[in-house]
Amino acid sequence: MKKILITFSALVVLGYGCTKKEYHTVKVDNPIYKKNTAFRSSEDLTSPKFQHLVTKYQLDTIFHGEEDELKRILLLREWIKTIIRIEDHGDPYPGGGYAEGILDAALDGTGFHCGHFMKVQNGIMNAYGYVTRTIGAGPGVKGVADGHHGINEIWLNKYNKWFLSDAKYNHHFEKEGIPLSALEIRDEYLKNKAADIVMVKGLDRIPTKFDETFERSAASFARTYTWIEYHTNNNMFTVWPKFETLLTMYADDYFRDNIWIWGSKPHWAYDKPEFMILESNRDAIEWTPNTIESKVNINGQVAHIELISNTPNLKEYQMKELPSGAWKKVEDKVEINLTDNTHEMVFRTVNLVNVFGSEHHVKIKID
Repeated sequence: MKKILITFSALVVLGYGCTKKEYHTVKVDNPIYKKNTAFRSSEDLTSPKFQHLVTKYQLDTIFHGEEDELKRILLLREWIKTIIRIEDHGDPYPGGGYAEGILDAALDGTGFHCGHFMKVQNGIMNAYGYVTRTIGAGPGVKGVADGHHGINEIWLNKYNKWFLSDAKYNHHFEKEGIPLSALEIRDEYLKNKAADIVMVKGLDRIPTKFDETFERSAASFARTYTWIEYHTNNNMFTVWPKFETLLTMYADDYFRDNIWIWGSKPHWAYDKPEFMILESNRDAIEWTPNTIESKVNINGQVAHIELISNTPNLKEYQMKELPSGAWKKVEDKVEINLTDNTHEMVFRTVNLVNVFGSEHHVKIKID
């Protein structure tokens, strides 16, 4: 009798005489992946222009050993602000519109307007592997401050989102401690004139309701993002001065029902529609660099995992197996032999200057 019971138990373990147990994926709360369908190019980090920028201005010394991504970005932005003084009416400006030319002239005391701050911040942030894009914005009505303003959005891997970074004024906006994108600021201004968000200044992110230096309220700065144009090509630093100016604009109901007034007349691109690319899909505007989506196919005891991302200047994917595995390089298609009851893998992107994207988990278990 005892022998029969042991044999029956063995058959159960092997899956005979009962429902066969199979591996399946477990839902995991990963960062959302949004494909890039609206933007045509990125900065090329293999260009020697980037290393020359870093070396010439000794930008590595700015970090002081700081490892936190947002703090590093804010340290760089603070440096830009200390180097370049504001001069909104200095035409003709020296420097040829190129980041190094602007910085050289600024070090000699020349002041510049917002578009120059935008170009410098774009070059420096991309040099350190932080995906950065150039954008223009304006309140869209006659006779108000900053009728048109040049700024940047920078991709934060830690938060898996874009945030608007204004180098000219050394500030950005936050809600509950989370840095906001230009469209998020726009949402808040159109909702209630930005009453629920905070403008923060400088490295210490000091909440500022009214900027005494510029005699402007936080709400008036937020109003600047009523209208937003994104440069469709995100390679201004690499190709300058041969930059192709195409503007991608979010075509929502507000855009369709109103007209962007720049100065005293409609934005120039209304008369040159070949330069204005309308995008009604918000996810296309807020695409997610360095973010992974995975497709998992399980065949018996083998998991086939395909990794998908839009990562500018991708160097490699990396994977580690939890709980104690080390990071290792993998291709975009991975096979995992399933031997344990539960397997959990973490994947990330790495770009050419070794900036890591947000982590993506795949969890597989047997019933």
